[in-house]
Amino acid sequence: MSERVTDAVGLTRGDVLEDSIGIIEEARHAAYRAVNTALVRRNWLLGERIAREELRGGKRAEYGEAVVKRLSAELTKRYGKGFTKTNLYQFVQFYEYFPEIFHSPSGKSHPLLSWTHYRVLLQVADKAARDWYVKEAAEQTWSVRTLQRNVSSQYYERMLLSQRPEAVKAEMERITKPLQGDRLEFVKNPVVAEFLGLAPNADLTETKLESSIIANLQRFMMELGKGYAFVARQQHIHTEKQDYFIDLVFYNYILKCFVLIDLKTSRITHQDVGQMDMYVRMYDELKRSPGDGPTLGVVLCTDTDEDIARYSVLKGNEQLFAAKYQLYLPSEEDLRREIERQKEIFEIQRAEGEA
Repeated sequence: MSERVTDAVGLTRGDVLEDSIGIIEEARHAAYRAVNTALVRRNWLLGERIAREELRGGKRAEYGEAVVKRLSAELTKRYGKGFTKTNLYQFVQFYEYFPEIFHSPSGKSHPLLSWTHYRVLLQVADKAARDWYVKEAAEQTWSVRTLQRNVSSQYYERMLLSQRPEAVKAEMERITKPLQGDRLEFVKNPVVAEFLGLAPNADLTETKLESSIIANLQRFMMELGKGYAFVARQQHIHTEKQDYFIDLVFYNYILKCFVLIDLKTSRITHQDVGQMDMYVRMYDELKRSPGDGPTLGVVLCTDTDEDIARYSVLKGNEQLFAAKYQLYLPSEEDLRREIERQKEIFEIQRAEGEA
């Protein structure tokens, strides 16, 4: 029998409050499971259908590539993001790696694994290892980040080779404990938002200060009068192992190039610049048209006692940056003043709100 404690307003804890929390949590979990099952089922069925279509071409690579290219273009036009060629090939791989996950169109996948879990599992080529990770992830309720860490660190192979597997497991649990705490991980997943046809919620990926600064940087860049057109905010970029979000994306129609901006809340590190280099490279490969100039990346930080901005252009484009790009970029001092101004405004508004 639960302990009954009455608070200041007469609410009996251990009774109606706990029961209400339980009802709400169970409803949420039921909704998550339903969405997850539908998403996994959709991707498996798409993979199965594309695989059957490719077989019609006698496994000719050029036929399969043409099918996927045309399908990607049509699905993207109709449903938006989520149907790139890379994603469609991933669905085919999912079907091939897990052919028994749906025995029929009405079948069900494992209810404890999300599509993002399965996407991590596609990195595991060995079937025995993959099956083991499926079992462990489901039984131990690993988060996606825990599963990714264990796959990347070859946890399965180390458990097999170790004479003290208990110690290996204990170390893994200690290291991954901080990765297990995000109860909203599934809801925040941009893949789920795309599947449901929802716009990404910037509030889930930005603090209030960052959100305020980014919103005003967008206005600041547009008001420079140097050819900036807004493209996207918190643009989702997916790599094989992780999801990233570019804070702001512009297209400069004078320079004819994309300009990517990422805001950091601490001083800029080499890792931050390396991450921006990756964004620039991906944009050059995926978004840049034949007549466009090389993509430009800008890493900004709110710690204005340090360097306020670092620029990222791929090797070989430094001369172009020095000769032309700098003419259309705000100076470091302009950026410093704008960020400091926005921090001051934010603090004033927060103080007024608390008052």
